This record gives sequence, C-alpha cells and structure tokens, in this order.
Amino acid sequence: MNPIIKEVTANQVKKDIPPFKVGDGVRVHTKVREGDKERIQIFSGIVIARKGSGIHETFTVRRISYGEGVERVFPVNSPNIETIEIELESEPMKARLYYLRDRLGKAAVAVTVKTRHSEAAAAAPAAPASS
Repeated sequence: MNPIIKEVTANQVKKDIPPFKVGDGVRVHTKVREGDKERIQIFSGIVIARKGSGIHETFTVRRISYGEGVERVFPVNSPNIETIEIELESEPMKARLYYLRDRLGKAAVAVTVKTRHSEAAAAAPAAPASS
C-alpha cells in the first residue's frame, strides 16, 4: 500500500477489533438508522472470507435464515460496526469457506470446532496409579 495513504488513514483504523479468523462464529453488532432513530442490530453467522488490508479490510459473514443462505460483507473499520463478538472458534482448513454455499441444513454451518488441549486434559479422568 502507498505509504502516504497508509499515513492518512492510520487514525481511522480501529484498534479494538478482536482477533477473529475465517471459520469463526461471530456476532456483528451494527448501527441501523431509521429516520431520526438509531438502534443496534445483530448479524450472527460464520466468517467465510477476509479480504484486504488496512482501511480497506472486509469480512464476509454467512448464516442460514429461514432455510435460505444470507451473506453480508462488513468493512472491518466501519464506524457503523459497534462490536464484534466471537461465539465459536474453529480450525479452518482453507483461507475461504465458499464451499459452505453448496451445503444444506446443518452441513451449511459445519466447521471444525477448535479444541483446547488444556481443557481436554482437565476433563479426562486421571489414570489409576499402579503400585
């Protein structure tokens, strides 16, 4: 990216964005203006793509609504995004999860859930000691 553009846009880049990645389940809180009123609307789904860098970075969130797939592209640094919550962490096998578009039902939201080794070890019962 051009260093002049990077310098000009540096103060507009958000610094409080959580570290989410492709495959994570997120809840995006967006500001919606209706006339003179403003409210927060939540769009919940799976991140299927992240593109760009700096001020131009975007991410695509997909969810199933009434049996129909719905995708929305959000600019990461948009002032209309209030917060981004991470609901589910995953271990994606690809950089883009466009193959989820061809799936139906539960398979459309099936991603490999991230397992933490420390939690798995704590949940497993200890082996009896032999004497």
